[in-house]
Amino acid sequence: MTPGRVLVIGLDPARIEGWDPEPVQAALKRGQARFADHGIEADWCLVVLDENPEATIVEALTRQDYACVVIGGGIRKHEPLLEFFEKVVNLVRQYAPGAAIAFSSTPEDPADAALRWLR
Repeated sequence: MTPGRVLVIGLDPARIEGWDPEPVQAALKRGQARFADHGIEADWCLVVLDENPEATIVEALTRQDYACVVIGGGIRKHEPLLEFFEKVVNLVRQYAPGAAIAFSSTPEDPADAALRWLR
């Protein structure tokens, strides 16, 4: 029996100006592989801040039933994004009220965050 489907919400590293996205993209791939290692189905919602990220998140949240939604550290830990982080948490509460909410710290650890709530 699978523990439930997970949605990971984060920033799209390819669309953040001023830095090389390649290391983060590689870390995201390793993070995705960790879900597979645990037999967990996971969807990824990588948003671009200046392209209506709220609508993108709502669309992702309503596409499937999720047991857990993981919000990435890029959204959670960057102080200028505090208001956006609050919006994301409240969108999850509104559109996936039955899902646990977890927080990851790096692109490689969302499976660990989800497992804290799926066990």
